[in-house]
Amino acid sequence: MRKPPVHKSLRNAFRGVFLMMKHERNFQLEFAAFLVNLFLIFYLNLSSTDTILILMVSFGVLTTEILNTAIEKICDFVQPEFDKRIGFIKDISAGAVVLLMFIYSESFGHFRDCSRNSRISIKERLDFN
Repeated sequence: MRKPPVHKSLRNAFRGVFLMMKHERNFQLEFAAFLVNLFLIFYLNLSSTDTILILMVSFGVLTTEILNTAIEKICDFVQPEFDKRIGFIKDISAGAVVLLMFIYSESFGHFRDCSRNSRISIKERLDFN
């Protein structure tokens, strides 16, 4: 089987993100939180280190949500009826998103400690020496 051209692969990948945005409520909420983070990054004039860390965690949450949804859709396809084993798999998959959301909420919580003129990085805030 011949591989599709790169532009078709990219189109399919972006279509997947669009479908997530259109049909998955959790992804919509997480994307809205990502947009709030973007606004706060610029509004609070955060350091580049903070910005990179927050963007990494934000994209990590969105990526994990996409993977979680893919696992759930595969499980529903394989076993449309209720099955404890499938429920276990779905719970584990959702657990990955929840764990990353804890980090996400912590990074979001750092905004409270930042002022508009403060350029102290998260690393400097965590340095106890």
